[in-house]
Amino acid sequence: MKKIAVVLSGSGYLDGSEITEAVSLLIALNQAGAEVSCFAPEVELSVVNHIDGKATGEKRSVLVEAARIARGHVQSLSKLHAKDFDAVAFPGGFGAAKNLCNWAEKGAKCDVNPEAERVIMDFFNASKPIGAICIAPALIARVLGKQKVTVTIGEDAGTIAEILKTGAQHEECPVDDYITDRETKVVSTPAYMYGDAKPNQVFAGIFGLAHELVEWA
Repeated sequence: MKKIAVVLSGSGYLDGSEITEAVSLLIALNQAGAEVSCFAPEVELSVVNHIDGKATGEKRSVLVEAARIARGHVQSLSKLHAKDFDAVAFPGGFGAAKNLCNWAEKGAKCDVNPEAERVIMDFFNASKPIGAICIAPALIARVLGKQKVTVTIGEDAGTIAEILKTGAQHEECPVDDYITDRETKVVSTPAYMYGDAKPNQVFAGIFGLAHELVEWA
């Protein structure tokens, strides 16, 4: 049984992990026969009201919020090491662009959470697969851009332009599909980068990504 790590960034698409994407990933990885463990950074997030989309001014723990999705079974990102797993995957949601890095603020010039960067580099250097969903491929591009990694976030022109500034390559992709970079072993799918996507379409792309990750692992 392959062991796959999933890196969460909170709970809720406006300030954490996109829940449909995260749950789809967990289900698809289990369907593919993998044993899944969840991790999240020990940092604070700025809470957003998911009804009106406005910041509340409240701060919460990313790790504690991620535990909502992982049913309490989540560990600090500092405990994730490539030697213990066969692959790693990052769901999307604004948390990937706010809590794992500040892409939402700075785009291609963003700063990356040190533990998130360490994990990505650990898996890359160990030649172990990395999965990225929705906006999370931008995080991968920021870290692995100099390696000429190819990712997808769908077809959003503004985000694609920023990704290209990192040195990474971009390939357009429909919501229910995924793309693979066999040189860097990165798999990505756009998911809710298509804002009007249906959950079944999002799941289809993530299902493909998950099975590709497990096959490579």
